[in-house]
Amino acid sequence: MVSTNYAPEHTGIGPYSTQIAEHLAASGADTHVLAGMPHYPAWRVGEGYAGRWRMCEVRAGVTIHRRRHTVPPRQTALRRALFEASILAHGVLAPPRVRPDVVLTQMPSLAGGVLGDRLARRARVPHVVIVQDLMGAAAEQSGIQGGGRVAALAGGLEGRVLRRADVVGVVHESFVDRVTAMGVPRERVHVVPNWAHVKGPSGDRALTRERLGWSARDTVVLHAGNMGLKQGLDVLVEAARLAEQEGARVRIVLMGDGNQRERLQQLAAGVPALSFLPPADADEFPEVLAAADVLVVTQKASVLDMSLPSKLTSYFMTGRPVIASVAAEGGTAKEVLRSGAGSVVAPEDPKALLAEIRSFADDPEGATRLGAHGPRYAERHLSSRAGLDRITALLGLAQRPAGVDRS
Repeated sequence: MVSTNYAPEHTGIGPYSTQIAEHLAASGADTHVLAGMPHYPAWRVGEGYAGRWRMCEVRAGVTIHRRRHTVPPRQTALRRALFEASILAHGVLAPPRVRPDVVLTQMPSLAGGVLGDRLARRARVPHVVIVQDLMGAAAEQSGIQGGGRVAALAGGLEGRVLRRADVVGVVHESFVDRVTAMGVPRERVHVVPNWAHVKGPSGDRALTRERLGWSARDTVVLHAGNMGLKQGLDVLVEAARLAEQEGARVRIVLMGDGNQRERLQQLAAGVPALSFLPPADADEFPEVLAAADVLVVTQKASVLDMSLPSKLTSYFMTGRPVIASVAAEGGTAKEVLRSGAGSVVAPEDPKALLAEIRSFADDPEGATRLGAHGPRYAERHLSSRAGLDRITALLGLAQRPAGVDRS
């Protein structure tokens, strides 16, 4: 497997890569992972890994080959390009000394896709790619500084990797048209949704709220996860500011880390209705989510078909209602509405967001009924067993006929 993100990262793509690799190892496969140094979502190299150039470690029967790369604390197109280039260069210079039977790549990163393609072609084995985010579209839609100039280049390289892959998995059907437009035959594209990789809450909700200092009289709105550009989290700061002005008993909490956290903290200065929490550990995470009254996912209005927030699967497990401040035509909106566990409001519109929050606060029983759809949806469609079985089946499809050379 090639995946820049891997355990001990416990948010984003890392948990999915980890669970897939550990599932394959438990099934008897000699499983190796070419990974980067843990850095997400803080965009700082994790303790115990800083200063390491290369290392090999074994976790749950999986051999992880880690290679050092740059970790930009602030995202621009140039810094992202350097990040990708460093991953690619180190992976090319020091590939794992393993001859694989199949290569499975998680994208992003774009460099990981190129490395996976290179490893598969050198070993003359099938290459399976799982698309978590579309990098070309991300550069175009996320608002990253300089992104428009590199979108075509990133999209072109991404398309080349996907066209040469034997099988392409996408985590949502909204990605299918974008991938086939790159020239990937439809029959090689398969939808493999992510699954709920965290357990449901089991603690006392009232005690968790008390520990966090959340008043029972306040409607607590929680955003958990990465604080990056594409999330467009300014809308939550402005919604909190409006709540203060209107005297609404609304408290908005941002839990997590990311390259926009410091800027958001500066923007929120003097807004007591908004507060920040550090990332929660794996055991505490579902308890904090369940202690909130409303869970919120936000995206910039320009984000349509380039990513699906991994936090949604965790949100659905808690039984709390979800508000999605996202483009109505995007995959995130479709997933929230399909679950029946939440509602969708216009993106980057703090007035609309606050109005929806207040409507949930005014009808707590209705909000609870709405949120109760989440665990049922997760049980039917997002179980880890079903998700891992889909990945195993995807690998089974990667049987390249003799003599086939995709270029």
